[in-house]
Amino acid sequence: MLSHALTIVANELERHLDKIYGLPSVSPQVRLGNIAEGVGNGAANQGAIPRDVLGFSMINIREEKTLKNISNQVRNDATLRVIYRNPPVFLNFHILLVATHTNYTNALLSLSRAIRFFQFSNFFDQDSVAPESMLTNAPDNPLDQLETFKLIFEIYSPTMEEVNHLWGTLGGKQYPFVLYTLRLLEMQFKATQSEAGVITHVYNDTYQKNPGAG
Repeated sequence: MLSHALTIVANELERHLDKIYGLPSVSPQVRLGNIAEGVGNGAANQGAIPRDVLGFSMINIREEKTLKNISNQVRNDATLRVIYRNPPVFLNFHILLVATHTNYTNALLSLSRAIRFFQFSNFFDQDSVAPESMLTNAPDNPLDQLETFKLIFEIYSPTMEEVNHLWGTLGGKQYPFVLYTLRLLEMQFKATQSEAGVITHVYNDTYQKNPGAG
């Protein structure tokens, strides 16, 4: 689901860049990739982010603890049945957006365009994105695809120390980048764990013994 979420956002950014700034010399302009694999167009780096693009790379996952107290049961009043399933996990991600352009000026230009895009449109759901953004490069298995979603992008401003640790951990030289927090991606396996009937009546069978008997 994370793959589909980032693919949808990347497709939306790609559509925006094409529509506003025209067709680029490199297409697509936005790619998903592991920045830790390096940057380059060589065949040896299968997971690397190519040159002259904007690269999305996930670098951290955190649980949204404020939404943990959710009921594990759903009541259907029409069928008078209760479905039991573990509540969904709500996750926040740190997403690194890197400009890998060989020309430094073009890198800053592309990065600024992306920042303005997320300033203008930082909320994504199934009703606000274009239908083709949900279909293009979507995972083949329907279980890996998002049907309903709410994605919120917020810019994250790391300190110089955090930046140093970040790029040191990734093992590569620093490129022009911006860090975002992707909030509230709901993760849940679509399976019912158990099902039971709804309790509709409670009977009291308490009897009082006749004090005069016996």
